[in-house]
Amino acid sequence: MKRLILLIFTMVALTVSAQDSTAVVRFGYLNYQQALQSMPQYALVQQKMADLRQQYEAEMQRVTNEFNRKYEEFLEGQHEFPKTILQKRQTELQELMTRNVTFKEESRKQLADAEREALAPLKILLSETVARIASERGLALVVNTASDACPYINPAWGEDLNQFVSDALK
Repeated sequence: MKRLILLIFTMVALTVSAQDSTAVVRFGYLNYQQALQSMPQYALVQQKMADLRQQYEAEMQRVTNEFNRKYEEFLEGQHEFPKTILQKRQTELQELMTRNVTFKEESRKQLADAEREALAPLKILLSETVARIASERGLALVVNTASDACPYINPAWGEDLNQFVSDALK
């Protein structure tokens, strides 16, 4: 990631210097994740995701309780069951456990997909807003400072866009 940023800076600098040796490359920077979280719609998406997570958790609790009940019944009667009934009940428990594990994995995937889908319009709006502000301010590029991707930026060479973007998104 750092190499990519350095490569972009180098390419932009070389391009600009080839065109006009007196031109100064201006860039902006912002914390993309912070900007995303500052959007009013972000809280609504998070609430929607919390509600959906709660529904999945309630269903997981229900199937866990069902499995535990059947397992306890199996343990209580295992000494009295004929061999074929014992094997049938063991198979039922194994199938139930497999279905529960599959459901848990599938629910994680569906929650991640739902969150990605719910955040997509916000990310598009944020990207459009950043592009508009960068264009208005005459910036060559905008660097995302989230996740320590860029640990240091000289403020004399770059422009902090966090407040501009935050204000534009309210």
